[in-house]
Amino acid sequence: MNTINEIKSLAATKGITLTKIAQYLTEHSGKNYSIDSLSKKLRADTVRYSEVKLIAEALDMELVFKDKE
Repeated sequence: MNTINEIKSLAATKGITLTKIAQYLTEHSGKNYSIDSLSKKLRADTVRYSEVKLIAEALDMELVFKDKE
């Protein structure tokens, strides 16, 4: 699954739109995010780790790295 579909799937599960995520990013990053700019970054896989952390926060989730089993 690519980045945009993964984020859309998680957002749908949480009942949050990409527009709300873009607003959250704008409010918490000091940068301006529109739905178009966020979608482009997700489609092109050019989203930064700091942005992914904020997206996780917007979804009330956390990023976890764990060893493979």
